[in-house]
Amino acid sequence: MAHLSLKNIRKSYGSAEVIKGVDLEIEDGEFTVFVGPSGCGKSTLLRMISGLEDITSGTLEIDGKVVNDIQPADRGIAMVFQTYAIFPHMTVRENMGFGLTIAKSPKTEKKAKVEEAARILQMEHLLDRRPSQLSGGQRQRVAIGRAIVRQPKVFLFDEPLSNLDAALRMDMRLEIGKLHQKLGASMVYVTHDQVEAMTLADKIVVLKDGKVMQVGTPMELYHNPANRFVAGFLGAPSMNFIEVDVEKIEGDKALVRSTSLEPIEAPIRQDGIVAGQKAVLGVRPQYLTPVPDDQAMLHGKISLTERLGTETVIDIELRDGSQIIAAVAEDRILKPGEEIGLRFDASEAHLFPV
Repeated sequence: MAHLSLKNIRKSYGSAEVIKGVDLEIEDGEFTVFVGPSGCGKSTLLRMISGLEDITSGTLEIDGKVVNDIQPADRGIAMVFQTYAIFPHMTVRENMGFGLTIAKSPKTEKKAKVEEAARILQMEHLLDRRPSQLSGGQRQRVAIGRAIVRQPKVFLFDEPLSNLDAALRMDMRLEIGKLHQKLGASMVYVTHDQVEAMTLADKIVVLKDGKVMQVGTPMELYHNPANRFVAGFLGAPSMNFIEVDVEKIEGDKALVRSTSLEPIEAPIRQDGIVAGQKAVLGVRPQYLTPVPDDQAMLHGKISLTERLGTETVIDIELRDGSQIIAAVAEDRILKPGEEIGLRFDASEAHLFPV
């Protein structure tokens, strides 16, 4: 296990700055996930921790030791890439022990470490197979096993599940979560998939354009997003955003309404909400409930329904022409073109400045 400290970390390619002053503490044994859209800098930041990218300025410490100028092999880290990067001519055993072979570790030590990693990953019966005889998930486990045998202070994962199909992604997500529980190691994981971030992380770091938007536990970020970007990025389906007029403010609540929304009192959690100006009301699809029109807060017309068995996802066009989504936790038969009214708990809503 190890404690990582990033202090004002920056990365530039010529005049283009891609990491813009990241400050972050990753505690011993913590599973930290970097998440954000493509191009936000999450993989670059991970590669800077690994030593595969130079740090333009700032300080990176592992267990209190500055490692900016230390070679990757000497940082006590192991990295698992998106591509399996395993040798097709070697067996699983040889692939997993390759790093120890290069380091000229004793054969007995190498054998013991490979067999222990195989036991942890439940791969003992695969040790004598070659990669061509393995499934995609098994190949990724070989890559993870190769990292385990090095007994690193920190595991780094760069979108390791991106090449797997949906079922395998779920299986491997569970495997990585179990691996963290077994090893208790510090892990840093990069993904663009917010479901992976929510299910795996002790701590999520949301990045946008090379900057940290918010850091916190999955449920902290889900229930108390720092800004509209975080609110819209975390959660599936994404949070709905409705432009509203702020009529008045009393204490920590604002009276808001729109063409499609009946007047409600919404909590103020953000700075910049001003009476007489417009704001954006955020409501998660799961909080919307179909009700008779005379009980509704929102009014619209159904555009499309997606019946998923455990829930029905409803695309709705509001009276002002904007679109929202409701996720109803039951199998409902609703037809496109039908009028629909919706209610929600106003205390669960979020107001964001325009």
